[in-house]
Amino acid sequence: MKKALSCALIGTLVISLSPIQQASAQSIEDLNKEIENLEKEQNTKQNETNKLEEKQNETENKINDNKAEQNKTQSDINNIDQKLTDTRNKIDAKEKQIDATNKEIEDLTNRIEELKKEIKDLEERIEKRDKLLKDRLRSIQQNGGEMPYIEVIFGSQSFGDFISRSISVNKIMDSDKEIMDQQKKDKATLEAAKIEVEDKKEKIETEKANLEAQKKELESLKQDLDKQIAQKEKIMEKLEEEHNHLEEYKISIEDEKQILANQAAAAAKAKEIAESEKGKLEQAAREQEEKARKEAEAAAAAKKQASENNNTSSSSSDSKSSSTSSPSQSTPEVTTQSGGGNGTFSWPTSGTISSTYGHRWGKLHRGIDFAVSVGTPVKAAAPGVVIQTNKEHGPGMNGYGNVILIAHSINGETYTTLYAHLSSMAVSSGDVVSAGQVIGNSGNTGHSTGPHLHFEIHKGGWNGDANAKDPMNYLP
Repeated sequence: MKKALSCALIGTLVISLSPIQQASAQSIEDLNKEIENLEKEQNTKQNETNKLEEKQNETENKINDNKAEQNKTQSDINNIDQKLTDTRNKIDAKEKQIDATNKEIEDLTNRIEELKKEIKDLEERIEKRDKLLKDRLRSIQQNGGEMPYIEVIFGSQSFGDFISRSISVNKIMDSDKEIMDQQKKDKATLEAAKIEVEDKKEKIETEKANLEAQKKELESLKQDLDKQIAQKEKIMEKLEEEHNHLEEYKISIEDEKQILANQAAAAAKAKEIAESEKGKLEQAAREQEEKARKEAEAAAAAKKQASENNNTSSSSSDSKSSSTSSPSQSTPEVTTQSGGGNGTFSWPTSGTISSTYGHRWGKLHRGIDFAVSVGTPVKAAAPGVVIQTNKEHGPGMNGYGNVILIAHSINGETYTTLYAHLSSMAVSSGDVVSAGQVIGNSGNTGHSTGPHLHFEIHKGGWNGDANAKDPMNYLP
């Protein structure tokens, strides 16, 4: 491949109708210019690489800051989540306490019903005693005051009657006393029962109200915590989205760096080839100069000998002529297509152009599409060095599928051609290719709606939309 590119370079540099010395000098001058341009391109690529490294470092810092913010947000979420768990547990505990209190209230309600029955019985007994006591008081009043217990005793007719009357009086007195004591006790019990019921009822209702208030506060706290964790989760979602964008940007920078490194390597290889060709041409020039010197010496010697011979002979010497031939220039195969351009590049494949260069649907279509079936040979559009080859599922060049990028140095200008959606690739990064050399086959890989070859030309290194050119302006 290197030999083929060397021949192509020589072919483009040699002027067939000029003397060899002038062609060599002109070729060397062109090669010096090309080497100078390639050195400038290497410096440019290095500067671009340095800028990309600065962007990469800035992106790394942003990613680290993003990770730190994610860690802090996650820590906040964990703390809030722990508070939520504690709050839910407290709410559950309060609900259990409220349930227990409701059970106490239920038991107390039953007790109140029982007390109401007891109170009703007490009230009935008290009412009966009140009636009995009222009757006795009425009897006493009717008899003129206190009951004449002494008269009853001393009105006994005999000792046995005395004893009997004494016992009866004692029983009456004891009964009255018992009635009075029981009445007093029942009234006290009634009052105590009422107080107990009211106190317990008030206490339980107060406790229940407190528990309900505490539960309400906990539920309010839970709502606040739910809002906080929802906000934190939104922040976390945005941070994760930002992190993904930063990672993608970081990958795109790495891809750009790789492309720049490959372009720099291609420029270095092209420079190496140009320097090699320059050395060959310089060697050829020296050899031609040595040959011319020897021929001049030989001619001078012949002229001197002829002059001497003129003195003795009138015969003339045969003139000698020398002829030079210029190296043949191989012409790459020309297709029958017509692009109407300047012919800087040759057609990468044969076939109908199904889509041209230009803006559509708000996006630049950077090249032209050839409607060819899968497996159609794809050729390098000019001599150059393969910058890189990406497989369909490899990093970078998203959407191109299997793609090849080739760097070219033509007439002191650098170009990059791109061949996309290939079914197979026959070259690798760093390979030197000649114009018309088969580098792969067309296909339908990547973001493709059907089998075709997508072909781009960029002036300088590949840089997306920035330096894409209409290939039709460069095709013959």
